[in-house]
Amino acid sequence: MISSVLVANRGEIACRVFRTCAELGIRTVAVHSDADDGALHARVADTAVRLPGAAPAETYLRGDLIVKAALAAGADAVHPGYGFLSENAGFARAVRDAGLVWIGPPPKAIEAMASKTRAKRLLGIEPLHEVTEADLPVLVKAAAGGGGRGMRIVRRLADLPAALEGARAEAASAFGDGEVFVEPYLEHGRHVEVQILADTHGTVWPLGTRDCSLQRRHQKVIEEAPAPGLTPALTDELRTLAVRAARAVSYTGAGTVEFLVADGRAHFLEMNTRLQVEHPVTEAVFGLDLVAEQIRVAEGHALGTEPPRARGHAVEARLYAEDPARDWAPQTGTLHHLAVPAGVRLDTGYTDGDTIGVHYDPMLAKVVAHAPTRAEAIRRLAGALESAAVHGPVTNRDLLVRSLRHPEFTAARMDTGFYDRHLGDLTEPATDPHAPLAAALADAHGRSRFGGWRNVPSQPQVKRYEMAGEEHEVRYRHTRDGLAADGVRVVHADARLVVLETDGVRRRFEVARYGDQVHVGATRLTALPRFPDPAAQLAPGSLLAPMPGTVVRLADGLTEGATVRAGQGLIWLEAMKMQHVISAPTTGTLTALHAEPGRQVEPGALLAVVQETSS
Repeated sequence: MISSVLVANRGEIACRVFRTCAELGIRTVAVHSDADDGALHARVADTAVRLPGAAPAETYLRGDLIVKAALAAGADAVHPGYGFLSENAGFARAVRDAGLVWIGPPPKAIEAMASKTRAKRLLGIEPLHEVTEADLPVLVKAAAGGGGRGMRIVRRLADLPAALEGARAEAASAFGDGEVFVEPYLEHGRHVEVQILADTHGTVWPLGTRDCSLQRRHQKVIEEAPAPGLTPALTDELRTLAVRAARAVSYTGAGTVEFLVADGRAHFLEMNTRLQVEHPVTEAVFGLDLVAEQIRVAEGHALGTEPPRARGHAVEARLYAEDPARDWAPQTGTLHHLAVPAGVRLDTGYTDGDTIGVHYDPMLAKVVAHAPTRAEAIRRLAGALESAAVHGPVTNRDLLVRSLRHPEFTAARMDTGFYDRHLGDLTEPATDPHAPLAAALADAHGRSRFGGWRNVPSQPQVKRYEMAGEEHEVRYRHTRDGLAADGVRVVHADARLVVLETDGVRRRFEVARYGDQVHVGATRLTALPRFPDPAAQLAPGSLLAPMPGTVVRLADGLTEGATVRAGQGLIWLEAMKMQHVISAPTTGTLTALHAEPGRQVEPGALLAVVQETSS
């Protein structure tokens, strides 16, 4: 029997595994980098072991340090979570060689499926070796790893060399393996997968299907189970192929076989030899705890002859600290408050007051709703997200709510190109016009007690706020009866709650303020100074860092004085598992260059200046 488990991971998945271990009476051990000192997963574990450093390559990707940590802490088993070393056969062997129980598939199975090219060949599928115009569009893909790293869509043959180079560099940085391959890119396919669970006695359970078609940068955003709209014949085919793939490598434990479904046909993508981020929707539908099942399998227990019966529908949304309207730019800062209504599941690696840093994935939480029908589950999740308190950096919360309510999604007509088609509409600013007034009235709470209305009763107070990139000015007055504003009746105002009445309709606004940052319901505002700083001006053509990150590459030969063309990639930033290209805004001359490889930059840092060529 396993008595103590080290989770070789961080954040949400570490906390999720620890929760099950606590329920089973198993002692828990966390590992943490210096950047994660004080992180939630390190706080909730029974024991925490420091991994010196901050970058993943120094910490969570150091299998030797993690094995030493497990032995030092007295753990007798290791759970890899997802990402990092979860699909590293060498790490799995090192865990076993140290006399520890590996809560995962056999190293040989990981090895067989770790390379997507080997996995395809195992099932008789060959990647493209020579790409022609007739093959376009194609997808350049990293052979190792996942999460959308090392993937590029290529629509012109001339762009293929650069896509291959960029994908190799990103894959090598993320997985330590720069191998990439090319396969056809299906424009309007659906991403469908099958969860499998296998024991050491020859039983393989196919635990239904999941649809993960809503993706950004090839990384999933909204997932659901079961995948809607599949014919019984196609569902059976997917289940059969998934079991075949598992049996081909003598698989044990939890794993996922992924497909692209187009024109009623299933195209094998890969097998993920680990627990998936989206596993909660399968747990909800089948009434299982997949982590508990992983532990039982690792202990040698046999599964039943048949899996549990599926019930209802479940939908999961990934809440990210990112700005979808700005090319999904990751965001950092303090997460002041995170809470969702009762009736949905919240899996998170953060709690109030935690800092969202630059080193790791920007996912804050997963929110999951389960209901008897798909429509009910979607409505429940959209409503919970809309009323959730998410106070801190910009997030994708509004995008999630709109995505869940989009006609294509509600009618189950979505595909992997959903955000390519609809991102503009989904990120249109949707702000409450009364939010700035509510923020100002909450801030002014109590001032009328000091008799301000007697001094200049007709003089309005003015406050300015930035909301969705635009400046808003609001005016209110202190009167004998309290606070007042034109066009609305102020029913109640205090520091946390403002009630306004317009045309006989009353609305409540819950207000929270953290320095200059103000949250009014789901609307995020920034209080602006009364008088703008005239010195806050930048030279035309200034290129600013859109996010915190590390400069990983400059364009070849880029120096001050160089001529650049509009749209040319100049500077590559890496932040929170993603690379972002800073391009020249115009054709001209590079008059200043402050970026250099290895340098960490904060949002708004000046990277370079491009002076436009005069006509």
